[in-house]
Amino acid sequence: MCAMHVEVRKVGDVVIVDLKGRLLAGVGDEILRNVVNELLAEGWKKILLNLSGVTVIDSSGTGELVASMKICEKFDARLKLLNLHERVRKSLHLSELLPVFEVFDDETAALHHYA
Repeated sequence: MCAMHVEVRKVGDVVIVDLKGRLLAGVGDEILRNVVNELLAEGWKKILLNLSGVTVIDSSGTGELVASMKICEKFDARLKLLNLHERVRKSLHLSELLPVFEVFDDETAALHHYA
């Protein structure tokens, strides 16, 4: 069984990546890396990761979120996080990474923030 399922939606010039499952070493982190790299290769500059369906994250998943943000910055793209599950929020908080990301609880607000 795949640990991570991804769906990509486009709203105007923002691409929303709906992630469901477990963002763990080995599968989830590689899927996230591949999706972000593909979107950057396609020229997307506004990427919103919807993590509402991510219930488990480990240090590799957390590291991949940071790596995704850094690669986006390198390509002059903006990566934001949406709908963090409480466990994911707690993990980012404990690792002192929560302030590094722009995090939204409302998709409409996140989309407006790109403008």
